[in-house]
Amino acid sequence: MTDTPAPKPGKTLVPAEDLRAFSARLLEKGGLAAADARTTADVFVWAALRGVDSHGIARVPAYLDLLAKGVANARYQIRVESTTPAAAVLDADRAPGPVALSAAAREAVNRARTSGIAAVGVRRTVHTGAIGYYVSQIADQGLVGIGFVAGMPNMGYTGAKGAAVATSPLAIAVPTDPSSGHAPLLLDMATATIALGRIRQAKASGTPLPEGAAATEDGTPTTDPAAAVLPLPLGGAKGSGMSLAFELLTSVLVGAPIFSSFHSDDPQGRKHRQNALLIAVDPAAFGDADAFGAAVGATLGTLKGLPAADGAEGVFYPGERSAAVAAQRAADGIPVAPKVWRELNEKAEQLGVTPPWSGAGG
Repeated sequence: MTDTPAPKPGKTLVPAEDLRAFSARLLEKGGLAAADARTTADVFVWAALRGVDSHGIARVPAYLDLLAKGVANARYQIRVESTTPAAAVLDADRAPGPVALSAAAREAVNRARTSGIAAVGVRRTVHTGAIGYYVSQIADQGLVGIGFVAGMPNMGYTGAKGAAVATSPLAIAVPTDPSSGHAPLLLDMATATIALGRIRQAKASGTPLPEGAAATEDGTPTTDPAAAVLPLPLGGAKGSGMSLAFELLTSVLVGAPIFSSFHSDDPQGRKHRQNALLIAVDPAAFGDADAFGAAVGATLGTLKGLPAADGAEGVFYPGERSAAVAAQRAADGIPVAPKVWRELNEKAEQLGVTPPWSGAGG
């Protein structure tokens, strides 16, 4: 038990283990089985450690609401369907995303160990959280992890009015030889120019948005945070095209279309749900796995050795800086914003959970 000071006007540092244990207790009280609560809390803390606060501890109250409303199914029956060793579909039965995708990552790794490469589609889950977590779990096993997610349309599409496609993310994790001193490469990106959370932050502060980042409800680009409703796709037609492709590679591939249903007259079309595809690639199937890891390290080292551009802090590869943030936050604690702090304490009071920073209980 760590005694953390009372809330302050600024962010409050809380040890990662305290947040993990506290989040798991809240989620268990909210209806999840103990193991599922721990899995979901792990995903949130992983994101918070790496500085991805939009997908970190701030998600706990939202997940509790999803469980309370029955949008997320705490008593799911996951089924794995497969007709070939290298591919499977995991029907999540509306299980929380962290539970479903963690299971899919394990399934993909196990199958790739035999087949060299394996793909596992996830059907009918609820908010996947930080997709980088799941591909990182694959990379931790020495395999390359690739992931796509499709969700509810909330982003503009080049040439269309209003919300057309989702801010669907892509993540790739590539393991490296630990002796290289380099953290694994982790590319984790959405197909939007700006996150919805950033729009909300700009709205609250009155800060103008970047050109081409957001649009009004009818799709008209705007820099006015008060008028902004939709994020715009990254690179225009490139980002919107990627989002549509991810819908085909996930939702349509597993027989659970979201896009066409959302834009139809089906009253169930706008019911929250997400689909995903995780791919695991075993470097040993392509040659010497140790040589691959060493070559990845050498490649990253070569990049790091390139001359930095004028004004640049240095040359960084995807995932490098977030790994450094994770190391720092693991040592110093995770900063929790005042609003999130307040919401966590309110949920704790409602559910009868004693926060680890209260100085009471164990």
